[in-house]
Amino acid sequence: MTLITHISDIHFGSSAFNEEIYLKFVDEINNSKTDFIILTGDLTDNGYYSSFLKIKEYLNMFEAPLLSIPGNHDARNVGFKVFEDEIGERNWARKISDDEILIVGLDSSEPDLNNGNIGRFQQLWLEDLLQTTIDDSIFSIVALHHHLIPIPNTGRERNELLDAGDVLKSLVDKKVNLVISGHKHVPYIWKLEDSYFISAGSLSSNKLRGKILNSYNTYDISKNNVEVLLNQIDGSKIFLASFERD
Repeated sequence: MTLITHISDIHFGSSAFNEEIYLKFVDEINNSKTDFIILTGDLTDNGYYSSFLKIKEYLNMFEAPLLSIPGNHDARNVGFKVFEDEIGERNWARKISDDEILIVGLDSSEPDLNNGNIGRFQQLWLEDLLQTTIDDSIFSIVALHHHLIPIPNTGRERNELLDAGDVLKSLVDKKVNLVISGHKHVPYIWKLEDSYFISAGSLSSNKLRGKILNSYNTYDISKNNVEVLLNQIDGSKIFLASFERD
C-alpha cells in the first residue's frame, strides 16, 4: 500500500497565508504515515526570491519526501528561474513503490501570466513516458497546477490551460490513472473514460469560495484498489472516490 498526500496553493507571501492552519496540517500529515507528498503549485504568492527561501523552511517541516511543481504565482517576477534554483526541476518523472507507480510533474506555468500552457515538446515527452506505463502495467499519476476540466462553483472560467484539449487527449489516450491539479482552491473530482481528474483545495490560503475549507487530498493506493479522501481543517474526512486499480 502507498499513501500519497496531495497539497496545493500555499501562497506564502500573501496576506491571506494562514500560518496557523499550515502548521496544523503539517502535524496532521506527519502523523498520517504518508509515503509521499505532491505539491501542485503556488508555493508562493509572488515568486519573489525571499518568498522561495522562506517557503523552503516551511516545506522542510514535512517528514515525507515532497515533490513539487510551479504554479502561475510562482512564475511571477522571474520566479520560474528561482524555483529551479531553490526548489528543483519544474517538470520531472519519478518511479516510486518499487517502480510500481510513475508520477510525472508538468510545468503548466507561463512567466507573469495566469493562463497555463504545457507546450508541444513537454506534451511529447509526457506521451513517451506514459507509453511505458501501458507497456509495463505501471500505475500512473500526472500532476500539474492548472486544471484541465472546468470545476463547478468557481465562477466564470478563466486562467485556463491554453492547450487543455490536446493535453487532455494525450492523458485519456494513454489511460492515465490519476491527473491531479490545484489552482482554483476548490476540491473536486471528475471521471473521464478510465482516468480520474482530481483538484485539490488550498492548504493554507484564506482566499476561499463560499463555505469551502482549507484542505488536502490523500490517495491510498493498494495492489487492487485506490481510495480518494478529502481532508479538511475541521478534522472531517470526506470520501470522494474508490475504484479498482488496473
